[in-house]
Amino acid sequence: MTAVPHTDLTNPVVPAVTDEPRDLTPRGMAWRRFRSNRMAVVGLVILGLLVLAVLVGPLLYRVDPNAVDPLNYRKPPGVGGPLGSDSAGRDVLARLLVGGRISLTIGLCSAAIATAIGIVLGVVSGYFRGRVDGVLTRAAEVFQTFPTLIIIIVIVALVGSSLPVLILGLGLLQWTQAYRVSRSVTMGLREQDSVLAIDGLGGSSGYILRKHLVPAVLPHATVAFTLLMATVVMTEAGLSFLGLGVPPPTSSWGGMITEAQQLTILRSMPWMWAPPGIAIAVTILAVNFVGDGLRDAVDPRQAR
Repeated sequence: MTAVPHTDLTNPVVPAVTDEPRDLTPRGMAWRRFRSNRMAVVGLVILGLLVLAVLVGPLLYRVDPNAVDPLNYRKPPGVGGPLGSDSAGRDVLARLLVGGRISLTIGLCSAAIATAIGIVLGVVSGYFRGRVDGVLTRAAEVFQTFPTLIIIIVIVALVGSSLPVLILGLGLLQWTQAYRVSRSVTMGLREQDSVLAIDGLGGSSGYILRKHLVPAVLPHATVAFTLLMATVVMTEAGLSFLGLGVPPPTSSWGGMITEAQQLTILRSMPWMWAPPGIAIAVTILAVNFVGDGLRDAVDPRQAR
């Protein structure tokens, strides 16, 4: 006869309290995974501080970034301002803050245009497949082989250099990365039971694309957006360094680095080119850290 275990009713067993998160929604879990990535959080904080500086800084530091002062010619920090002055006697700090607005605006707007195009084409390609997928994939491969810098140089030579031209040009040439991500995710979602059920019940393709596929692709495309932003900021800096970026006297970080073309300035006057160079490097690193964190949060299988 099996003995019945004794139960002490005076001291009931209390289940142990666990640290399991109560919010188990996909969005909540993705946010927890992102917060667990320290470098991603650091990148997000740095990026937020940069955006705050370029938005609020010019309002607090009221110095005209385009004011030319021959008496303030190439003055070092402290004498010609907190960060010195450039070859035209303009305040470097004022131009750094205003130039940050231009560089980040180009990065954000161009990356948004490229990501939007990539999402639309990728979802259409992954859902319809067949000839549509073949044509769009071949087009993406052709665009991916284009040397972006050379194409932008040709566009600037034909149309002229301006902020809208740079934003549209970079946005229309950088959509292939977001396209591949969106296409890959859509092809996996297309075979899910929920999508097949809606299709079987007579749901239109437009309804499936708008209500189910595009919202599911957005988190993955956000990762591509952050990486595209870093690429665009770096490309704009290269164009401005070559004198094909935002036309003067408008300031941008890449345009400020053109001062480094002179060997004398490069060696003995680092205050004229080092601040924008550091700002570009920090921005690209911060955006890449955020992109890595978003990638691991959206798809834990890719976490390293």
